[in-house]
Amino acid sequence: MELRPYQSEAKQAIREEWSKGVKRTLLVLPTGCGKTIVFCKLIEDQVSQGDRCLILAHRGELLSQAADKMRKATGLECAVEKAEDSAEDSFYRVTVGSVQTLMRQKRLDRFSSDHYQVIIVDEAHHVLADSYQRIFDHFPNAKVLGVTATPDRGDMRNLGQFFDSLAFDYTLPKAIKEGYLAPIKALTIPLKLDLTGVSMQSGDFKLSEVSSALDPFLEQIADEMVEHCKGRKTVVFLPLVATSQKMRSLLETRGFRAAEVNGSSKDRDEVLQDFEHGKYDILCNSMLLTEGWDCPSVDCIVCLRPTKVRSLYCQIVGRGTRILEDKDHLLLLDFLWHSEKHELCRPAYLIAESEEVARKATKNLEGAAGAAFDLEEAIEKAEADCVSDREEALAKRLAEMRNRKRKLVDPLQFEMSIESEDLANYVPAFGWEMAPPSAAQRSSLERLGIMPDEIENAGKAKKILDRLDKRRAEGLTTPKQIRCLERYGFKHVGTWAFDDAKKLIDRVAANRWRVPPGITPCEFNPHMINQ
Repeated sequence: MELRPYQSEAKQAIREEWSKGVKRTLLVLPTGCGKTIVFCKLIEDQVSQGDRCLILAHRGELLSQAADKMRKATGLECAVEKAEDSAEDSFYRVTVGSVQTLMRQKRLDRFSSDHYQVIIVDEAHHVLADSYQRIFDHFPNAKVLGVTATPDRGDMRNLGQFFDSLAFDYTLPKAIKEGYLAPIKALTIPLKLDLTGVSMQSGDFKLSEVSSALDPFLEQIADEMVEHCKGRKTVVFLPLVATSQKMRSLLETRGFRAAEVNGSSKDRDEVLQDFEHGKYDILCNSMLLTEGWDCPSVDCIVCLRPTKVRSLYCQIVGRGTRILEDKDHLLLLDFLWHSEKHELCRPAYLIAESEEVARKATKNLEGAAGAAFDLEEAIEKAEADCVSDREEALAKRLAEMRNRKRKLVDPLQFEMSIESEDLANYVPAFGWEMAPPSAAQRSSLERLGIMPDEIENAGKAKKILDRLDKRRAEGLTTPKQIRCLERYGFKHVGTWAFDDAKKLIDRVAANRWRVPPGITPCEFNPHMINQ
């Protein structure tokens, strides 16, 4: 199998991390972008160097898929460490292992601490569980790669406790733009479902109470699906088996060919195949199909399991993002869950790069309930709205600072001036990034013209210092030039060349520190300097 460009980049980035001595690194690829093929090809290279490799997963389906993909992509066969199957005496250099089996001390004791040189963790957002940690402790010198589809910053903060770096991150918006995943259209249904009385369990909404809150609305939801899901291949995610079965019955009475699967379904494989082949047009499930199941023809997702866990939400929606001929988009039905106590994952959270943009886009989509909107376009509008809000906040902040005679540039002014979304949306992920800026960082920032008091963590400080170094090498404006000229009303001086800013400052100085005649600061183009 030939790797896609981003898959080749990911593989190379992982190898570079390991070559630098970073033993535990992370790969983030959206659902449907082929993370399995990436680590299979990586393992192929490691095996050719004589390494033994272990692929860890928490579900049998994931192990079977990994072994099957390994065989097809590389020709390598895999030993199995699961239940009665053991890799102890196998001559295969690749093992697929069940976490639930291998975590047991008796199973671990069969292997020396250096038996595996590489460990791959599929669905790595589970990696902090004690079961995984026991295995890592037993093989302390193995290089570890975690692969996951979630871009959730909450998860990243947690994963940063174990992984030392993020080797490669391919985002959902980029995958859609480059044609590797289907565009997503979000349709907000103006049906308000009340979750205010639902309690929390293990960090998310308690399923039994969600089911009770959802039950009175199932008839209305089914009616909405008649209007929006006809002619589509739809998967519905519900909180409990009983709710899933009831929903299936309601849809059948409305003319749909509906099926239902759950963990106890004896004919599950048959039903899934029938759905894929077109015997059914709607498939209801009680959170069974979030991992380890692919059906590219799915073009509509209905999530009736509200969640605040972004990784789970991404897995649900990911069942419909795979591309297929004649499939031009995925329709995502979004109901108005009402909750006063907890923040819910909504469609905008799938591709927004910040909480601020996600909130703004969600509010905009709710205001246009009843119409389907391309999610990327919704995010672009929200980003523009947020920039406008930030500029307004910056103007207010600068007005408050006007009389304080500071010689340093506020970091927010710097970010806005250079039009840097990555700085504005930065969130620390790894432990060292969350620490306060060091004394050396604060000193360097102040020397270079940035106010250090407004920077909360070492990660943001490093990112700004790196950007200043890069800007200096590219001959762009300094923070002091930005502060000087924007004080006179010039816009986005951070995008100018150093020499252009210097020439204008010289002209202002020659005019007794007043804007020269014929120049309107808010409309000024730096190329006018040489005219």
